[in-house]
Order: sequence, then structure tokens, then C-alpha cells
Amino acid sequence: LGDVYKRQFIYCNRYMGRRLFKFLFLSLCKYLRRESPNGEKTMNGLVIVLIAIVVLGAGYLLYGRWLASKWGLDPKAKTPAYTHEDGQDYVPSSKLTVFAHQFSSIAGAGPVTGPILASVFGWVPVLLWLLIGGLFFGAVQDFGALYASVKNEGKSMGMIIEKYIGRTGRKLFMLFCWLFTLLVMAAFTDMVAGTFVGKGVEGMTKATGYANSAAASISMLFIVVAIIFGLIQKKVGKMKEWVRAVVAIALLVVMFIIGMKLPMYATKSTWIYIVMAYLFLASVMPMWLLMEPRDYMTTFMLLGMIIGAVVGVIAEHPTMKLNAFSGFNVDGSYLFPTLFVTIACGAVSGFHSLVSSGTSSKTISNEKDMPMVGYGAMVVESLLGVIALVVVGAVAVNGTKPEGTPFSIFSAGVAGFFEKFGIPVQVATVFMTMCVSALALTSLDSVARIGRMSFQELFYGDTTDTSKMPGWQKVLTNKYFATIITLFFGYLLTLGGYNNIWPLFGSANQLLAALVLIALAVFLKTTGRTGWTLYIPMFVMLAVTFTALIQKTIALVSNISGGQATFLVDGLQFIVAILLMVLGVLVAFSCLKKLFTAKKQEA
Repeated sequence: LGDVYKRQFIYCNRYMGRRLFKFLFLSLCKYLRRESPNGEKTMNGLVIVLIAIVVLGAGYLLYGRWLASKWGLDPKAKTPAYTHEDGQDYVPSSKLTVFAHQFSSIAGAGPVTGPILASVFGWVPVLLWLLIGGLFFGAVQDFGALYASVKNEGKSMGMIIEKYIGRTGRKLFMLFCWLFTLLVMAAFTDMVAGTFVGKGVEGMTKATGYANSAAASISMLFIVVAIIFGLIQKKVGKMKEWVRAVVAIALLVVMFIIGMKLPMYATKSTWIYIVMAYLFLASVMPMWLLMEPRDYMTTFMLLGMIIGAVVGVIAEHPTMKLNAFSGFNVDGSYLFPTLFVTIACGAVSGFHSLVSSGTSSKTISNEKDMPMVGYGAMVVESLLGVIALVVVGAVAVNGTKPEGTPFSIFSAGVAGFFEKFGIPVQVATVFMTMCVSALALTSLDSVARIGRMSFQELFYGDTTDTSKMPGWQKVLTNKYFATIITLFFGYLLTLGGYNNIWPLFGSANQLLAALVLIALAVFLKTTGRTGWTLYIPMFVMLAVTFTALIQKTIALVSNISGGQATFLVDGLQFIVAILLMVLGVLVAFSCLKKLFTAKKQEA
């Protein structure tokens, strides 16, 4: 009888708890819901952020942990960072350091640019795709790529494809990856240079020129200070995490003050050359010397931006002035597939898998760190995408996004929140300009390194030992030569500007995600692990990306036939689009064929 009463008591507590939670949640929503001047009900931005935090947090704790338990983690296993430690790429690092690198690398311009551009369709479809895509598409892919790489000696996705699918599949995939990295470099280099430009632009105000130039100065200081920070850590050895954090934050403050006092004024073309020079260094220097310390410091700045934006939303709880839903066709663009390729980072991005398997997997110290690094970093990035959506919703005009670039819209919006706390507008603007440029720059250095490695892997044979290679192969697999070739073609595509590159980049990015998901499904099936959760995401992304690439190709053909095209813009993009489609079909066919014929084998 006592057990019966106990069960009834527990049931009543759970029932009353659910009822109380429901009452409090509905009361909060009712309080935060506002009426517009014409009497229409409008959504409050704070409600959207709270919903996102709850949904994303629950997804990480429930679905992320469920995947980890199904795939299996071995905390006692030696990771590739130890078994292949070389002081260059394979470097054992703390969980926070690897998370910082992963998050700062994947949280590029995408989670800000994508949601703001796609907001023309309304905030509801954008929010749904950020949450559903982030949890069930993007985070699964990122975690899966990291997991597969760690379980396969830190190998890249291309090498994993060779092991489980075949050498031809690997060659095709690496060529696809290399072409994709060129698009990323072109789009993000143009964005960063445009953010740094302080002169040579007609109509630019003095305040804007100063903010851009100060942010550029701080970003250049980042490079020098990161190298010094890396050398200090190497000399001192293992530092306590709180000591490293305090030092990193202190360095950020000092760099911010110096950058505000000594802005660097230069034209956009000059900044493109400077960014390319930095990418060369990031591609060839050891991870511990430049990228890891830079990413570590950048993460604190980006988290400060996110926390500041969330606090600003809580204090201001702005009304969403965007339309909830603007229709399936807006200005000639259809919701499918446009929404799903415009919002890449923040929902699902093939580029993330290259970071997971290309760099992060080589620095993981313990397998139990993988869920936080792989799944967790993607969840935080999805939250950043939601914040960008709320920011553009707060400053929307006539139900749609205001004029200006996504970066300028986001910077002005969050800077407006900071002003409410008494922060001077100049300081707030410089800080936000620095943050949004850092978003793109931290992805750029990773993609330059990954592009260089992809080019090298294209020409690797049965061995990576240069003493056993013929002369031509030694040249093509040389990291300096591979870097120069990659940066040269990336620069050529930069001439087209990010507005022209972005649709092609988005399509290629999502196609890469689809191909990686198929490859991971093969890996999971052949090693006897749960892989059915990847089937729906991979087929959805295949449908989205091939539709978008066909649409882009038709538009390019129309420009060329109409005599409105130039070779360095439309011509190069047309060639790349055709190559991406052909390679995508070939890789998808070989992977799918293997998926449905694969038999279980050892991991």
C-alpha cells in the first residue's frame, strides 16, 4: 500500500509540475506579447530567444547525449592527438581550447548573414529551420564528422571516404572540397575587407570610417598577440584554465584600447591583399602558434557579444517588426530551396565537417570531450543565428529587413542594445564591427588551412613520405606550393564580390553537407553503429542543393547569353557550378551505392 501512495504522490507532483510550468510559460508569453498601434498582435523578441535556448539546450542534453551513447565513447582510449603528436597539426589540447577553435571556426559570417538575408520570407520559417536544422541536421553532421575522424586516426573526411567507399570517391570528394574552399575564401575575404575599409568609399561617414579602421587595427593586433600568447603557453607549459582565460581577456582589453587609439586606414583592395597574406601564415604555421591561441581569445569576444546581445534583448525585449510569414515566393525567389541554402551556418553547413575532421579531431585529448565540441559548438552557433534574427526583427522596416549589408544591420542593432547600458555609441560600434569581422576571419584562417590540405590530399598516393615520391608529386604536395595555388584561385573568385558568390557558396556548402552525411551513414553502418538518423537529413539536403545549383546555373547561362556577363565573375562561377554538380552526382552515386551494399566490418 505504501508503494501505491508513493507512486500516486510522484504522479501528482509531476502532473502539478507540468501544469505549473505550462501556466508560468503561458503567463510569460501573454505578458511579453504586444499589440502594434493598429491593434495587431506582435511577437516579442525575448520569447523567441527563450524558446530557442530551451529547445537547443534540451536537444543537446537529450538528442546529443543519445547519439553519443549509441555510437559509443571510450574515455580511456588514446586519441590521435597523442598517437600522432607532431607539434604541428596533432596537438593534445584542453576541452575548452578545442571547443574555442571549433566554435570560432564554424561561427563565421554565416549565422549572421544567412538569417538576415532569409528574413524576407518571415521570422517563423527562419526560426524553424535554425532550430530543426541545427539540432537534427547540423549538429549531427558536425559531431559525426568529429567522431568518425577521431575513430580513424584523425583522418580527414576524404581519407575516411577512401577507407569505407574507395579511392575514386576520395579523389572526387577532395576535388569538391578544394573547389568549395575557394568559394568560402572568396565570399568571406570580400566581407572582411569590406568591413575593414576606412577610405576610398564614396559617401562613407567619418564615424563609419573610424569604426572600420579601429576594428581592422584590433584584428591585426590579434595576429601578433596570438603568436606571442602561443609562444608563452609553449614556454610555460600546461596553464590552469582560469589563468589562461584571465590572460586572454586582459589581452583583449589591451588590444581594444590600442586599436581605438591607433586605427588603420586603408582601401578595400589593400585589405584583400593583407587578408591573403594572413591566410598564407595561418595555413602553414603550427596550430599551437597562431590559430589555437587566436581562436581561444576570439571565443571570449564572441561569447561576450552573444551574452551582451541576449542581455540587451532581455532588457529591451524588442517587438518583432518582421512579417511572421511573407509567402512562398518573395521577389521571384522561392522559399524552397532559397531559405535552406541561404541559411547554412546556423542550421547545417558542410564546411563544419571539414573543421571537425580537418583540425579539431587532431587536437581532442579525450573522446568524452567530443559531444561538447562537435554537437555543443553547433548548438551555440544556432543560438547566434536566432539572435541575428531577433536583431533584424527589431530594426525591420515595413515587415522586411532594412537596407544595408547583413553585417552593418547586425552591428547597428546590437550596438543599439549596448547603448541602453550607457556604453558610448562609438565604443559599441567599434566592438561590434570587430566582432563581426572576427566571425569571418576565424573561419577564413581555418578554410585556408583546410583548402591547402585538400589540395595536398588530391595528389597523395599510397604514401605521404616525400622521400618515396617523384619530383612532380613532391611539388604538388608541398604545403607552401599548395597554399599559394589555393590562395591564388581564391583571390580570382574574390573579384566577383560576396553578393555574387554567396548563392553559389550556399548551394555548394549544403551539397557538401549532404555528401558528408552519406559518407557518415556508410561509416556508421559498416562499423555496426546507429546511422538511420542521418537518412532523412541527407536526402533532404540532396534535393535542396541540386535544385539550387540548377537554378543558379540557369541564371548564369541567362546572363552569359544576354551579353551581361564577365568571365572573371559569371564565367568562373559557371565553370565552378558545373564542376560542383558533376562532382556532386559522382560522389553521391558512389557513396549511396556503398551505403546500400555495405557490410559490417571493424571501425
